[in-house]
Amino acid sequence: MSSIAVPAPLPAPRPAWLTDLPVLLVAVVWGASYLAAKGITTTHTVLAVLVLRFALVLPVLVVAGHRRLRALTAAQWRGAGLLGLVLACVFLLETYGIVHTSATNAGLIISLTMIFTPLAEAAVTRRMPSRAFLAAAAVSVAGVVLLTQGGGFTAPSTGDLLMLLAALVRTVHVLVMARTKSVAGADSLSLTTVQLGGAVAVFAALALIPGSGASPWAAAAAFGPREWAGLAFLSVFCTLFAFFVQMWAVRRSSPSRVSLLLGTEPLWAAAAGIAIGGEHLGAWGLLGAGLVLAGTAWGRRAAGTGEPPRTGPAAPGAAPAAERTRS
Repeated sequence: MSSIAVPAPLPAPRPAWLTDLPVLLVAVVWGASYLAAKGITTTHTVLAVLVLRFALVLPVLVVAGHRRLRALTAAQWRGAGLLGLVLACVFLLETYGIVHTSATNAGLIISLTMIFTPLAEAAVTRRMPSRAFLAAAAVSVAGVVLLTQGGGFTAPSTGDLLMLLAALVRTVHVLVMARTKSVAGADSLSLTTVQLGGAVAVFAALALIPGSGASPWAAAAAFGPREWAGLAFLSVFCTLFAFFVQMWAVRRSSPSRVSLLLGTEPLWAAAAGIAIGGEHLGAWGLLGAGLVLAGTAWGRRAAGTGEPPRTGPAAPGAAPAAERTRS
């Protein structure tokens, strides 16, 4: 009597939320990173905190990707090193900015990168953005104007202006990365590692200049449990966890889905600043925050969401690798 082979049942498809949840957690910790950085950083410890944060991360990235690092060509090393210099400027502007403004403002203003990047791309390629995108950009800019006013129409704070400049420089980083042919074939882990290494070298060199603030070792010696906990959060969760979750998620989900989930970061930044940091926006500020969130979400949809998500840690101290790499 012959037997009939019964095919093995196919494995059940992986529920989408199992992939979405870790990515959403990345957006949450990135949103909280502004408040965490503000809690452990002063004007005199910006360079020290940046050195410590990324010096703790670099050895892990080097060990994880040492084979791919050895495979980089000399041109790829030079290209990634140049991008690291631009990235260092982003980190410095963001971190000095957050010292002088609220975590809520910082997280919302830096989200304008999502608007600035397509506008800059359109200028470079000489292609007019859609009217829907231009309208979304206008809504976002109006939101930032209201957000920075507090109780009345006054000049924006120094921190607000620094965060706005950081968003512009981050846009430059994205465009330069997209057009640097020498790094086109480099994997995201190697590219991020070299960029962070270059940025840390810049921070360390600046920290040696007299009058630049506390040295990394002096700042570390003065840290208490609260500061070390904040630094660990920025290094472990906002950098390592965020980077490796993104590398894992883009293989199991679409770039559009990952990008949309990460795009909720400004919402979590505002939530952390208000709920945990006790920050108060006022009526104009709340209206402005709503316009920024609505405008950036609308702009993301109008520009298309098929671009690769950032593959580096977020700000303050993000390591953009494939995008944006916005972190």
